[in-house]
Amino acid sequence: MKKPLILLLTFLIAGTLLAEDGYRLWLRYDLLSDKTVLNKYRTGITAIVTSGNSATAAIAKEELQNGLQGLLGKKILPANKITDGTIVAGTPTLKVISSLSLGNHLAKAGKEGFIIISTVFNGKKIIAIAANTDIGVLYGTFYFLRLLQTQQAIDKINILSVPKIQNRILNHWDNLNRTVERGYAGFSIWDWHKLPDYIDQRYIDYARANASIGINGTVLTNVNANALVLTKTYLEKVAALANTFRPYGIKVYLTARFSAPIEIGGLKTADPLNTEVQQWWKNKTNEIYQYIPDFGGFLVKANSEGQPGPQNYGRSHADGANMLADAVASHGGIVMWRAFVYSNETPDDRFKQAYNEFKPLDGQFRKNVLVQVKNGPIDFQPREPFHPLFGAMPNTPLMMEFQVTQEYLGQGTNLVYLSTMFKEVLDADTYSKGKGSTVAQIVDGSLDGHTISAMAGVANIGNDRNWTGHPFAQANWYAYGRLAWDHDLASSQIADEWIRQTFTNEKIFVDITKRFMLASHQILVNYMTPLGLNHIMGNGHHYGPSPWSANLPRADWNPVYYHRADSAGIGFDRTTTGSNALAQYANEVADRWKNVNTCPDEYLLWFHHVGWNHKMRSGRTLWEELCYKYYEGVDSIKAVQGQWDKLEKFIDKERFSQVKMLLAIQVNEAIWWRNACLLYFQTFAKMPVPGKHEQPDKTLEYYKSLRFPFAPGN
Repeated sequence: MKKPLILLLTFLIAGTLLAEDGYRLWLRYDLLSDKTVLNKYRTGITAIVTSGNSATAAIAKEELQNGLQGLLGKKILPANKITDGTIVAGTPTLKVISSLSLGNHLAKAGKEGFIIISTVFNGKKIIAIAANTDIGVLYGTFYFLRLLQTQQAIDKINILSVPKIQNRILNHWDNLNRTVERGYAGFSIWDWHKLPDYIDQRYIDYARANASIGINGTVLTNVNANALVLTKTYLEKVAALANTFRPYGIKVYLTARFSAPIEIGGLKTADPLNTEVQQWWKNKTNEIYQYIPDFGGFLVKANSEGQPGPQNYGRSHADGANMLADAVASHGGIVMWRAFVYSNETPDDRFKQAYNEFKPLDGQFRKNVLVQVKNGPIDFQPREPFHPLFGAMPNTPLMMEFQVTQEYLGQGTNLVYLSTMFKEVLDADTYSKGKGSTVAQIVDGSLDGHTISAMAGVANIGNDRNWTGHPFAQANWYAYGRLAWDHDLASSQIADEWIRQTFTNEKIFVDITKRFMLASHQILVNYMTPLGLNHIMGNGHHYGPSPWSANLPRADWNPVYYHRADSAGIGFDRTTTGSNALAQYANEVADRWKNVNTCPDEYLLWFHHVGWNHKMRSGRTLWEELCYKYYEGVDSIKAVQGQWDKLEKFIDKERFSQVKMLLAIQVNEAIWWRNACLLYFQTFAKMPVPGKHEQPDKTLEYYKSLRFPFAPGN
């Protein structure tokens, strides 16, 4: 009789010592708390049958066993024969799978898709997880375990899931010295000094987490590239990571410094049309593939923000991309050439730069080149209209670049769920081939008939114990992966999945948390950059408001360039009376946005210089509306703070307290943004903050005096 008590005390002590630190992400596999659901799963799942001898097949088997044991609280053992409740996971090499007449469905599944179906085999009720490849089986395994974690019905499953985008990639802006540009979760997880001989468990857990949401590629190094990563010493290290990731279906990519032939190759030029340069890249690429047979290819930032590129030699972006594409083509590699460029001279309108440079090159790139386009035309601002290149280059595969890390969205201290922002762009209608020509259809290749597709997300991962710094930032990594697999998923579904797996299935917690997650992006936009304001953050570190900044050498690095506030009004005129950037969009889009009265409020100051007394749809003047939005943003995040306080009893103390403290910081930062921006814009509007609002308690001079020399991520 003493033994159960000893065991109970052991678990209680362990529970006290092993605090919930967030390391397990959404793969916690804790015992299900709903007894009704738990008992139903326990009686419905009795054994496991798997196939395959590969490392990937072994991982799928182990994942299934560990997941079931954790969720159900009992071991579900491998079996040699089929009984009622057997989970059968494998490819058609497994006799059970081949006998289920899944051929037509498997033909649609391709190399990575999978089928999960409840069916009958020899009179026994089974659940089959079937795919054409072992990696497909692994993806299906994670999907099935997600259903269990979120307490979904499994007795009538009939699922065919196929990724809509082929290359689903994380871009790590990690430097070789382990700093992370725009990273807010510590240093880089890649410990280059210890590689290749020391394989940190974190690398394996990283690969596992990515595989669980369908991410199949990782760019290890910063787009502001260092050529050293292409040398033998570092290629051995990269190969060690590639070997670790391969069983999880993840390919490794590298950023290619365009001047590498000079810096590490001893050549006098990096001209892409020079035969010696072309041969150097071919030789270097062959060397890379000797170390990494499944190397994915190169990501390139060229002729942008000081990075070298083909224009240094009077060549085009297509010339540079094609040289590298030819080098990797025979190996099946791809080149992702970033369209984030703007002139080294003072530009007409930075909004127009990428379109002006890349639109004339449509159709000139090799078939294995994708042009990587940011979601908006400036630079990952809290809200941007979709980039005008989407829909403008039908003869070139365009891939999406999202920023998962929150450079302009509160960085490491603000709770902002980004799926709603990602979806806003993906669902946008470009009208490039008539109504319904969405950005998503361009990215997945279906609109223009491209056979290659990709999506990139700038990673928010660091060596913080919980991976992303802010506990809720994990949701953005998760959402990016889920949308890269299936861009038709709703943000509410993704949030629901993440909450249930990461915290609890308790309905009150899920409902409240999901509600403020779905509102969080708009809340942030309101207290930072409402009505289409953008690029008004601090210089360099991009932390906090600085709409008054005007001291940087380039006009388009300064916030005053973007908001153009004066005594007459505020906003950037991009109509025919201004820069005419709207001409880069289809007529149906431009016609709506060019009229100040039909332009959506959220894009108003992106495209119009609007008078302070302009009457808004709400009936308020522009100045009053600006004040209203800023105050609404602060009030809303205060409300979230109150909602979180009500959820303490539902989750662990550690993460509850962490989020509580971060929300307090977020409220203070929201007030800072509101007060600093309104006090500054008030100097032009010459009108008071409406009396019903709490008045700023500090002066504009105070906010201007703030300095942050060691802000993270800079």
